[in-house]
Order: sequence, then structure tokens, then C-alpha cells
Amino acid sequence: MKGVIACYVRVSTTGQSLDVQKAEIKKWLKGEGFSLRSVRWFEDKKTGDNLDRPGFQAMEKAIFDGEIKTVVVWKLDRISRKIEHGIRALHEWLDKGIRFVSTTQQFDFKGALGKTIASLLFGLAEMEQEVRRERQAVGIAKAKAAGKYKGHGRKPGATKAKPKRALELREEGKKPAEIARFLGVSRSTVYEYFKAADS
Repeated sequence: MKGVIACYVRVSTTGQSLDVQKAEIKKWLKGEGFSLRSVRWFEDKKTGDNLDRPGFQAMEKAIFDGEIKTVVVWKLDRISRKIEHGIRALHEWLDKGIRFVSTTQQFDFKGALGKTIASLLFGLAEMEQEVRRERQAVGIAKAKAAGKYKGHGRKPGATKAKPKRALELREEGKKPAEIARFLGVSRSTVYEYFKAADS
């Protein structure tokens, strides 16, 4: 598995296609002279607001198991739209000697400079997300004022999902810090989940 390239693609909903991202990444791989036989694809159709995604977690496991040497994404915000989550993950990868490439932004992140540039780009991604949410909030407010808004509410069981997942990850041998990063919560919150489950 030495020298395996992890290609990570993500969209936010199941109705969206991953084809554009895959095509761009394949184009970059070909231009760099990489064989598709050395590539492992990791895919998610979930929000980028946290790192609790099956494809991302599978890739992280492969990285920490020493199977991956290079990570390629279509755009940096495919990893995360939260600056703290994205930077933490990227810093850990770079510290392990992982090469990280964003094909659209044409960045090959390395060392201290790579971390600094990534921090700025993750910050911009988070700002874009906040602006999008503000626009949605304004639109909802207008719809409510016009009597046209039909709220969907929180999905049943949504508040229980993270504690349950935290326990599953603990059973898999993950450390609290890793679990916190996967779920997009603080370490103290993870300990609260454990305390509630063990009491």
C-alpha cells in the first residue's frame, strides 16, 4: 500500500453528483503522471459542517494506519467548512508527512507555508458558509412574513446521533481527541457523552 493516493470527494446532499469533482481530480492525476491503479476513492454525501462522515473517517483511518502518502481533493472546503476542524486535520496530516493537494485552487500544501495558506482558505470557506446561512435566514424571515414558510423542524433522533456515534468510535479504539474532531465537538463534550452513557 506504499505510495497510495487518497482522492476525497464530497457533496452536501444525496441528490448531488460527484462526477465533476472526480473528473477534475482524474485530470490532475493524469497530468502528474499518476496511475489510477494507485488511487483509493473516498466519497461522502454529507454536510461539511463536521467531520462525522463515513468516507472521511475511512480515509483518516487509512492515513493513520500509514497506508496513504498523498491526499487529493477538488477544493479545500471538501474537507471541511469549519476552519478549526479543517486546520486541525490538515496539520495532523502534514505533520505525518502527507502530501496534500487541492486541484482547483492549484495548491500543493507543504510545511509551515502550506499550513498558513490552508488556514486562510479554510477561513474563507467558513465565511462563505456563514453568508449562505444569513441569506437563508433572511429568505425564511421574508417567507414567514408573507405567510409562505413551511418549516421542516429537526429530524427525529438528531440530538442523539452524536452521543451514539461517540460511543461507537470509542468501541473502535478511537481516542477522545480523535472522536471530538470526527464529530465536530469539543473534547469536554465527548467526555460528557461518555459520562452519560456510563452512569
